[in-house]
Parts: sequence; C-alpha cells; structure tokens
Amino acid sequence: MIENFEHNQSAHCENGVISNLLKFHGVHLSEPMIFGIGSGLFMGFFPFLKLNGIPIATFRTSPGMIFQRATKQLGIKIRKAKYRNPKKAMDALDKAIDTGIPVGLQVGVYHLTYFPRALRFHFNAHNIVVFGKKNGMYQISDPVLENTTELTYNELATVRYSKGPFAPNGKMYYPTDIPSEFDLAPAIRKGISKTCRDMVDIPVRMLGTTGYKFVAKRMRTWPEKLGEKQASMWLGQFIRMMEEIGTGGAGFRFIFSAFLQEASKELNEPWLMDVSAEMTENGDRLREFALHSSRICKNRATQDVGYNELADILVEVADREKEIFTKLKKLGK
Repeated sequence: MIENFEHNQSAHCENGVISNLLKFHGVHLSEPMIFGIGSGLFMGFFPFLKLNGIPIATFRTSPGMIFQRATKQLGIKIRKAKYRNPKKAMDALDKAIDTGIPVGLQVGVYHLTYFPRALRFHFNAHNIVVFGKKNGMYQISDPVLENTTELTYNELATVRYSKGPFAPNGKMYYPTDIPSEFDLAPAIRKGISKTCRDMVDIPVRMLGTTGYKFVAKRMRTWPEKLGEKQASMWLGQFIRMMEEIGTGGAGFRFIFSAFLQEASKELNEPWLMDVSAEMTENGDRLREFALHSSRICKNRATQDVGYNELADILVEVADREKEIFTKLKKLGK
C-alpha cells in the first residue's frame, strides 16, 4: 500500500491520472496545463473504424498520447509497457507497486464493477491508477470518482484485457525520472504549436477542423441514406463520443480554454485571454449541438432544427476553430 499517494478527482481520466502520478513525485500541474502541454485537443471522424457498426468520432488525441507528449515536453522519463500475457502484465504491476510506485493503466469500462451498470459501455481507453494492494484487493484511483475504490485480481485483469477498438492489451505506464526544475514556457509553446498543426495543418479532410465539415457533409444525407431510425443511431453515437466518452467535445474545449488562461500568465501574453473566451464560446456551441441532437434522437426535436441545422453548427464550429488555431500559430514562431 502506497500511503502517501493522493487521489484527486478530475474532469478527464487521462489528464487526472497524469496529474495524480506527477503529484506523487512532487510535480503540481493543473489538469488544463497537462492537457495543453500534452496537445490533447483534436477532432476526427473515421467512417472506416466502427463501433457497433457505426463510425466513430474523437474530440481528443489518441489514448496515451497526452501522457507521452506532456512528459516529453517536460523532460520526464517514463516507463510504458504492453503485455500479450495477462499473468505477466499482472506480475509487472505487482512488482511496480511493491517498490512503492503508483502505476497508470489503460482499461475497458464495460467490466468495471464499481461503475453503475447504466454507465458501463464498450470503451477501452479509460485510465486509472493502481496505488497498492490491501488484503488482496488492488487499490484504485479512478479520476472520475470522488473517492478511491478497489478491484479483485480477476476484475482488474479482465478490464486490462478488454476486447475491441483501442484494446488496452495490459498497457501500464508511470514516470521513472523527473527533473528537479521545470521551465514551463517552452513546453507550453510546443504544446500549443503541436495542437495547431493537428487542427489546421494535417492534409486529411477527416481530421482537425476539416473533420467537422467532413462529418457535417455526410450528416445532411443520413436521414435519406440511412432512414430515420438508423440516422438517429448514428447521430446518437456521434454525440455519445462527444459528450460521454472521456470529457466530450465541448468539455475538452473548456479544458483547453482554461489552459490558455494559465498560458497567458506563464507566457505574459494577455491576448490569450481573448482566445480563451473564443474557445469557450465554441464549447458552448458544441453543447448546443449535443442538446439539439439528443432531442432528435428522442423524437423531441423542434421543427426548425434537423440534420441540416446540426451540420450548419459543425461548420460554424470548424470555421471558428480554424480562426482560433491560426491565431495561436504565431506563438510557435
């Protein structure tokens, strides 16, 4: 049992795990700062990658990348590993916590026994910290929970080897060497620069700001092409990816906005406060999109909001984010 591990609740699991792991080692960075330095904000729609037969979307970078990028920018050495054999994975975890090291794990949500059944679904990119064993039970810090919890050996092994997209395959990670001092300014600039490239410079139309328009164009055709019932299912999965998986599209924009406020002070760049406000407005617009979408899925939509109007909102969001990240590009020059 690692007695001096401190559990803190957060908005997003990977940010929270990183924050809690770093705090254990004496590095106190906020969740927004970790998210921004780790270039966590993104957008993509993948018609060829499906969950339950429906294309998936993402509003953040791929699982594990925030940890990898943030630690790299800060000069922190890390240990990452995956294991084909579940027993070897559990043995490696036991060895780490026996030496007093809390460990981050990627797990599947569906078999997490401490989640209410209504909240369990097939999503394999959730992150937790194991910070010890007590009476044979693994001590779990899940950043989305207010308090710590426990899992048995078999329960933990099961969620570490969930099947499907983003299967964790026993993935574990933790810091191994941390500098005594940090200069946040270069890490902040590099984090923003990377986010700008991901959002406006990738020449793939389904990624970044063009990803919004890519899905918007297709969304307009869903009712006619798929039929109302199937279109509703596709829309439902899109907003689930936006609002329930991780922090959601709007939530990630709010976290990035908070990061820009902190960056404004660290870099002495007051104009970033205005950009932060613009990003918050975009988050609000995405929340409106999700609200209207949920009404359509429940057959409660007003007559003046349909799939075309939803697509219009996504185009608006795309144009605004392109303007935002074009402004932020000058920080990397």
